[in-house]
Amino acid sequence: MTEIGIEKLHVYAGLAAIDTAELFHGRGLDLERMDNIQQVRRSIGLGFEDPVTNAVAAARPIVDMLGDRKEAIEVLITSSESGIDYSKSIASYVHKYLGLGHRCRLLEVKQACYAATGALQLAAGYLASGLSPEAKVLVIATDVALVDARASYAEPATGFGAAAMLLGDQPEILRLDGGAFGMHSYEIMDSARPTPEADIADVDRSLFAYLDCLSRSFADYCSRVTSADYTSTFDQLCLHTPFAGLVKAAHRKMMRESGVSDPAAIAADFARRIEPSLVYPRQVGNLCSGSLYLALASLIDNRPDDAPARVGLFSYGSGCSAEFFSGVIDAASHAALRPFTLREQLARRTPLSFDQYTELLHANLAAIVPARDREIELEPYQQFLPRQRGPLLALRRVSGFHRHYEWI
Repeated sequence: MTEIGIEKLHVYAGLAAIDTAELFHGRGLDLERMDNIQQVRRSIGLGFEDPVTNAVAAARPIVDMLGDRKEAIEVLITSSESGIDYSKSIASYVHKYLGLGHRCRLLEVKQACYAATGALQLAAGYLASGLSPEAKVLVIATDVALVDARASYAEPATGFGAAAMLLGDQPEILRLDGGAFGMHSYEIMDSARPTPEADIADVDRSLFAYLDCLSRSFADYCSRVTSADYTSTFDQLCLHTPFAGLVKAAHRKMMRESGVSDPAAIAADFARRIEPSLVYPRQVGNLCSGSLYLALASLIDNRPDDAPARVGLFSYGSGCSAEFFSGVIDAASHAALRPFTLREQLARRTPLSFDQYTELLHANLAAIVPARDREIELEPYQQFLPRQRGPLLALRRVSGFHRHYEWI
């Protein structure tokens, strides 16, 4: 069977960030609960950034690497909880500003934080079919966080940005285990965005649904991969990361269900198999459907060696749909990720005061609320613009609901 998987992976996590402690102090939150969340800082967007600019920023370095071979991209799928139109997809704008060919399917998909994984699996099936040899699929998870003080302790853990993945038959980043997956889905109102201004979350219900779906999707995985064992099959693990504290609780639950009850053994296993995947999520926050792939990038960059490793991956999206699947990473994964210098990108973000952060929250919301006509000035954001990097795409105006972007 042809090997299929992720060939390239790049994450864009914004130009600005606020330390979790600064946000806790600004909101008057209980500082003792910082240990439960285990978040260091979170990314925040600027007023000219929206799901389109995030997606382009994440995907452009990959497309540039392809050069003339970008014509092989036959499918472009964007996943988002921050849709800017009920009909026209984010992908249509992204397609234009990435300069992709006209022989390309454009789609936008939605299922909360699971959507990018659903797109990845459907793309993998298309590629594995062999109906279009040498085709590539570009999947981009892109979102703009809307949370504010109403979100309480979820606010410090919510991120901003996009993750772009190129799928094909030369999977340098992650070679998917064909046929090795497990699913669990049902209807639940644990979170929703019924309007651009409303972000509804039942935190407790969502946490329990996440834990339940992890157990049940892994059980389905085991029904397809009969020798699978949570404690021994996977050299590393990557879980959807709303916040690191939940991942720690989920791993503890799975270890206990697998017959391991010693707290020291569970802690050691967590440090070895999961901790490397949490380095970047702790710096960025929850990227919604890009969260799992930020964790995968973190794992590849931060694990102690480049030996081949089987990775178990869990994706959860409120509403809800979940999947446990697996693949293999190795030294080629690290080499393929290294040119994107994600660690350095995160270090270059401009630190925000609490007052600057709260002002940007209003600009974030304005970026996705539909407006017939609107102008966006760049002057308020000059201090955040990097001095040494390539051009950025910026939303400059909306005319008759048509969005217009410029390179800055």
